[in-house]
Amino acid sequence: MIKLQVIGNLGKDAQVNNVNGKSVINFNVAHTERFKDAQGNQKDRTTWVDCSYWTDRTAVAPYLKKGTQVYVEGTPDVRTYTTADGRNGASLTLRIASVQLLGSKSGGDSPAPDQSAGATYTPNAASSDDGTADDLPF
Repeated sequence: MIKLQVIGNLGKDAQVNNVNGKSVINFNVAHTERFKDAQGNQKDRTTWVDCSYWTDRTAVAPYLKKGTQVYVEGTPDVRTYTTADGRNGASLTLRIASVQLLGSKSGGDSPAPDQSAGATYTPNAASSDDGTADDLPF
């Protein structure tokens, strides 16, 4: 099994879609890495990761807003395709297993009252110690 972990900021608001009767939350995460080139100049390199979160518990979607910092982990899903001009291409999508809200980039009008606390949702972890279902949206 290959597992990827990404910390970054959402590039746009998440979208909830219905595919063959199943819910999926789609969003992208940007991670910027700072480095020095051969001449010693500071450079930035941003990597974008497309994310697909297949879940029936879509209540987390309103919290996944542009600029929100998240931690996501999951397995990579590589898709190959042929472009209109005949070239081969590939894209990498992360199939999310768990998402954690870390905070808002702007720190301003965040929909979650305390995103800095790091709310987490992992499938199959939605019950408390006494066996009753948890009513948290994520």
